[in-house]
Amino acid sequence: MDKIFNNTQIAFSLKSDTELDRAYFLFKLIANEPLVRIGTAVTNFALKAHLPVEGLIRATVFDHFCGGINEMDCLSVVDKMYTKGVSSVLDYSVEGKEEEAQFDLALNMTLKTIEFAKERKAIPFAVFKPTGLGRLDLYTKVGEKQSLSAEEQTEWNKVKERFELVCKTAHDNDVALLIDAEESWMQDAADDLVEEMMRKYNKEKVIVFSTLQMYRWDRLDYLKQLHEKAKTEGFYIGMKLVRGAYMEKEHERAKEKGYPTPICASKQATDDNYNAAVDYMMHHIEKMAIFAGTHNEESSYKLLEMLATNGIDKSDTRVWFGQLYGMSDNISYNLAANGYNVAKYLPFGPVRDVMPYLIRRAEENTSVAGQTSRELNLIKTERDRRKLK
Repeated sequence: MDKIFNNTQIAFSLKSDTELDRAYFLFKLIANEPLVRIGTAVTNFALKAHLPVEGLIRATVFDHFCGGINEMDCLSVVDKMYTKGVSSVLDYSVEGKEEEAQFDLALNMTLKTIEFAKERKAIPFAVFKPTGLGRLDLYTKVGEKQSLSAEEQTEWNKVKERFELVCKTAHDNDVALLIDAEESWMQDAADDLVEEMMRKYNKEKVIVFSTLQMYRWDRLDYLKQLHEKAKTEGFYIGMKLVRGAYMEKEHERAKEKGYPTPICASKQATDDNYNAAVDYMMHHIEKMAIFAGTHNEESSYKLLEMLATNGIDKSDTRVWFGQLYGMSDNISYNLAANGYNVAKYLPFGPVRDVMPYLIRRAEENTSVAGQTSRELNLIKTERDRRKLK
């Protein structure tokens, strides 16, 4: 297998020298954990105190990791990436809201992105987070089979109605829909809702995709159990596979509540679990579709090998690779240049409201040291290459 991910000329072909310098500066900062902690605290304070920092945030970290403040704002980025064969997933990345009005806003934004996707080949998927459509604590109560008050039952019925409307709209417009995974303690309720949507809207092909966080040791078994249901009940399975995004919170809650951590014992165990899920899905690809959301080069190469070994065409729409905007361009653009299906998650939303997402991105990059150093080395390689031109 050719090592295609080292080609920095292709990886950064859309970045100007200035943008490359900004990326280098940002990842140097992210590599420094104390600086990330200080920067996060200062940023949160400045926003709460309504200090005029949004322009600075927009010009630096926001523009690197986000497509814009609204869906129209993202179109220039969408079109630019698509010139290199990289598609976009418009991701309304406002997190941590708890009010019904905010859930309705997220619902309407998701419906709007489905309309956008219907009209544009460059946007093959829509996406939403379950907690964008309802409260995390409510999902938790439902998942734990706790009794709901009359008011909570009404609230939960609204969550189900939002899910139904989004999935039906995606189905009616023939737009694939990614539904993200979140904290383990709310995931059972979300899984049940997504399964219901798969039964209903994945009868002929995959429209609805769930998400498996493979740093959880129980997720491969869940996938196999879901497959048995799908075979019996006659529906297709769509699955986005990721490693996971809430590890510290998961460990802390497990310790606090006195139950075994749901997270794999080691990074290697997580990698093995991820690769095993990819392998399982590829062996049953006739009834599945996979969105491999990974920044891991080894896992990406393994999937490339599986495609070749099984004689599956590079452009087969049952297999997609996905990365986050602003990260792992060496994977995204080199895959696209070689004819594979690739989509970047393109977050958008008001600067102030997207800050929780951006802070999570910075913290995750800080905790995965290898990822940040790899980004820095690639950027440095490309800067040096351009100097020699």
